Amino acid sequence: QVQLVESGGGLAQPGGSLRLACAVSGNIDSMELVSWYRQAPGQERGLVASITAGHTMRYVDSVKGRFTISAEIPMNTVYLQMNSLKSEDTGVYYCNAKGIATESLPFEDFDTWGQGTQVTVSS
Repeated sequence: QVQLVESGGGLAQPGGSLRLACAVSGNIDSMELVSWYRQAPGQERGLVASITAGHTMRYVDSVKGRFTISAEIPMNTVYLQMNSLKSEDTGVYYCNAKGIATESLPFEDFDTWGQGTQVTVSS
């Protein structure tokens, strides 16, 4: 299992930048996928970007060319660099990790969330 703690949220102006960080502790080698999700006020939580243990990265269309997901090696910190921010990027950003817990038998899938960090884009 792993534990996740997000940081780096705050207030930014339209066109500005923020860098979010997701600190990972625990059995990092058990992770297969780390993703950033966003939940805007009154809306459901939605996927923003993902990175695999092999460092394959994917983005939703609305953030392509503006956001970059990256991770250290090993994946003890996963970042989300957000540039050219828009008001619609406002929301609580959550880090999510999926993998297989291999500390003991039987191996079990895990799906872990951080506590979230607020991002507000406003002039």
